[in-house]
Order: sequence, then structure tokens, then C-alpha cells
Amino acid sequence: MRHRIPLFAALLLAAQIAAGAQTISIADARNQPLGTVVTVEGSVTVPSASFTSSTFDQGFAIQDETAGIYVSTAFDPGLSFHHRVRVTGTLDDDGFGLLVLRPASEADVVKIPGASQIAPATVATGDVSEATEGLLIEVEGTITRGPTDDLPYGYSVFLDDGSGETQIFIAASTGVNPFDIPFVTPGNRIRVSGFSGQFLSQYEVLPRFRGDIHPAD
Repeated sequence: MRHRIPLFAALLLAAQIAAGAQTISIADARNQPLGTVVTVEGSVTVPSASFTSSTFDQGFAIQDETAGIYVSTAFDPGLSFHHRVRVTGTLDDDGFGLLVLRPASEADVVKIPGASQIAPATVATGDVSEATEGLLIEVEGTITRGPTDDLPYGYSVFLDDGSGETQIFIAASTGVNPFDIPFVTPGNRIRVSGFSGQFLSQYEVLPRFRGDIHPAD
């Protein structure tokens, strides 16, 4: 999933940085064609290097008031929850259907003052889709399948609230093992927060740490 940024894109990126590229909303950035260089700002919803086992990078996710996006980096910028950050990078596909932003260097990821906590949006399991991709969301439903061991990448669990199944994918790099969570068994109803992602044709929710997984109220 690691890609080199083409030379022309890298040169364009450097020129935009030198010129002081204009910051746009993440929603506007997501509507640009692949290969476009954009600058966005947002709050960290997925700390850097959380999903390494499934994304094969050291990236992180950010969100503003309009949308969210995954930032794919070969370096770990040391970003934790709620950090504010400005990112300049090239829009790309991760090779498996997920839209990502690829900075050319560490200098393109800049911490900015302030911190902002993003609350997950409540979404029906059947509505986890392209429309929610990049956002921090929360779903609740009955476990219909799993947990299933998909190591070294992670673990999968499927939930359905009656609106349709969605996959919960728990990256091994989070340190969370659903087989160690007593209530994560078929037939139980659970509530999960996480990053709304995509792997091929499967939309999914990726929890970031153990506290994202709860028994349903």
C-alpha cells in the first residue's frame, strides 16, 4: 500500500508549499480528483501508527466540521487524539478503495495550536458506506459473525442492527484482541466507535483502542 508520489506531483507540492497553499475544507478536498495537491486542517481522530498492521504505514486520521480523511505517512509524526494539524499532500487511493492524503515529507504535517475533541456520529450499520468514509462514527448492533482471526492484520466482527451488516475490523496494531473481550460473542449486542473505512467492496468500522468497544446499553 506504500506508493511513491510521482515527480511532477512532488514538484507541484513543493511549489504550493512555497507559495503558501490555501487551506480548504476536508469535504472540498475529498471532492477533488486523485492526484490533486491540497492543504487541509483538522483534529486527530486516529492517532498515528494505530492501524499499521492493516494499512502498512504510520498514518493517522483527521476530521474537521465537514468531513474526515486518512493521512498515509511512511513516518510516525507522533500525533495523539485531539491534536490539531495542518497537512499538505496528494489525494490518492490506498490500493484497496480508501481515499487517502499522502504528504511528501514530514515538513508537510504541521501541528497547530489548540485541541478539539471530535464526537462520533451515530450511524446505522447498514449506512456505513462511501458517505461516511473518513468520519469517526459509532454503530450498535447484534454480532452476526465472528470474531474471526485475520492475523497478522487483525480481527473481524460483523454487526447488524436490522438495517444491514457492517464489518468491525480491529487492527492487530491497536493491541485489542476481541477473543479477550467476554461480551464479543455471536448473538450479543455491542456498541463500537471507530474510523469509517473501506477495504475493497467492504465498508467497515475500525476501533482505535479497547475503550471503543462496549456492551450495548
